[in-house]
Amino acid sequence: MATLKTAPTGASVDDFLAAVADDTRRRDAATVRDVMHRVSGEPAVIWGDAIVGFGQRRLRYASGRELDWFLVGFSPRKAATTLYLGEEFPDKERLLARLGRHSVGKGCLYVKRLADVDLDVLTELIRASVGQARTGQAGG
Repeated sequence: MATLKTAPTGASVDDFLAAVADDTRRRDAATVRDVMHRVSGEPAVIWGDAIVGFGQRRLRYASGRELDWFLVGFSPRKAATTLYLGEEFPDKERLLARLGRHSVGKGCLYVKRLADVDLDVLTELIRASVGQARTGQAGG
């Protein structure tokens, strides 16, 4: 089996975030890091080349495939900050409806600017996702 490219590294989270070119995206990334750290209680770790992850869990897919992954994470991408949340967790749809401007993909939440969303609602989304991930029931 091939080695997963997205795995924890020893790279500096502070250096990674300081290298984000856009000032707004860099400030947003620092805020998201602080919220995810506070909610998860886990330190920030660089996963792969461009994801800041918090905590670790074992994902088990219906196919039988298993892999190590973070509880919750994000990446300050050029177009938007990508938040890696679980695909399903309690109150997800209700919270997303109250969040503000965003888009979603499979297990991802895209936010162009934190100023466009309600930070309290985002914090609740992160809390619900981390709680679901810790139950061991979340999978891909």
